Amino acid sequence: MKIIPLSEGTFTVDKTKLFAPFNEEDDQLQSRPTGSLLVEIQPFLIVTSTEILLIDTGLGFVTNRRLQLHQNLISNGIDPSRVTKVLLSHLHKDHSGGVSEELADHSRKLTFPNAKYYNQERELNFAFEKGFPSFILDDLQILRGSPQVVLLKDDRGMIDDHISYEVTGAHSPHHQVFWINEEQTIFFGGDDAPQLQQMKHRFVAKYDYNGKKAMELRKLWWERGQKEHWTFLFYHDVKNPVYTN
Repeated sequence: MKIIPLSEGTFTVDKTKLFAPFNEEDDQLQSRPTGSLLVEIQPFLIVTSTEILLIDTGLGFVTNRRLQLHQNLISNGIDPSRVTKVLLSHLHKDHSGGVSEELADHSRKLTFPNAKYYNQERELNFAFEKGFPSFILDDLQILRGSPQVVLLKDDRGMIDDHISYEVTGAHSPHHQVFWINEEQTIFFGGDDAPQLQQMKHRFVAKYDYNGKKAMELRKLWWERGQKEHWTFLFYHDVKNPVYTN
């Protein structure tokens, strides 16, 4: 399998949950609002022998009238129309901003016309219960009722015969993680396992729904990954996006 990290860059996010681009060479974190955190955004493309998978969809920023996610694909030689599946760990706006895009008449369409989108039904319902600022409902409305969308209902299961998923309830109440298997095992932990350093150190993150569970899962996955030689994908780590034990 071929793995292509699709970095959208580094941002700061404060209590308003607005993402502001951050240039690590020129910008100073101290100049941002009090409590701002540095966040790196990085969806992944996985090319298997039979299909092209996208995992999470980034912030959905548009540059020069083109979705940044689309431009990143094109820059890597992939036409967005070739994507066959979109796997969504959860629907916080930094993971789902590229789910849909606005048309000239202000209606919206899914950003990958030939792909099936896989999302937890409970996550979608939760997003519409909570709303802004964590969830951008205009982006997500199209996930309701589209024939391209598969709403997963179980806590764990299989997608076709080579992708497995499990709902963890760690970073968010209905967050899910994925394993893709084809000669090797690729693991995507989303915001349960967002960075390499978090796999190596035990700590409870205040921003998690169940931080203790997330910590224990990271330990479990890291140990299992070492034994089974998983390849880890880290969504919020542009310096160490792919790591094989």
